[in-house]
Amino acid sequence: MPKNNLFVIMGVSGTGKTTIGNLLSKELNLPFFDGDDFHPETNIIKMASGNPLNDEDRHEWLIGLNQLLISKRNTGAIVACSALKKSYRRILKEGIEEDLHFVYLKGSFQEVKSRMEKREGHFMPLELLKSQFHALEEPKNAIVAPIMETPSNIVQNILHQL
Repeated sequence: MPKNNLFVIMGVSGTGKTTIGNLLSKELNLPFFDGDDFHPETNIIKMASGNPLNDEDRHEWLIGLNQLLISKRNTGAIVACSALKKSYRRILKEGIEEDLHFVYLKGSFQEVKSRMEKREGHFMPLELLKSQFHALEEPKNAIVAPIMETPSNIVQNILHQL
C-alpha cells in the first residue's frame, strides 16, 4: 500500500462508490466517508427534484470534502465523491496533492443505467445520469476499476493496482 493513504472513490452515480468505499475501508483499515452525507440540504433537494447541480452548487461541498481529507492526512481516509470534473478534483487535492489517490469506478452509460434501475431509496434520479456522463472528464492519473465485476473483485483489482 502506498505511504500516502488518502483516497477518493470517484465516478458517476450508480457505479458503486459507497459499496466499494466501505469494502476498501475494511481492507485498508481506514475510515470511510460518503461524500453524499456532506451535501447541503439545498443540493439534495435540487437533485431529488431532477435538477443537476452546477459548479457553484458543488463548490462549498468540494471545499468541505477537501478539509475533511486534510484533517485525515496523518491517519488516512477514504471518501466517496463523484469528482466528475478535473476542476473538482483540483479542489479536492488542494494542499494534499502528493497524499491523495483517485480511484475511478468506470462503467458505460448502459452498465450504470442498468444498475440504477435496480436501486431503491437514493435521492439521485435516473434522469440525471445523462448529465453526469456529460460532465464527466475521465481522470488521467487514477486507479481505474471497471464496475462490471463483483464488488470483492473490484476491491481486489484496486488493491492490486496499489
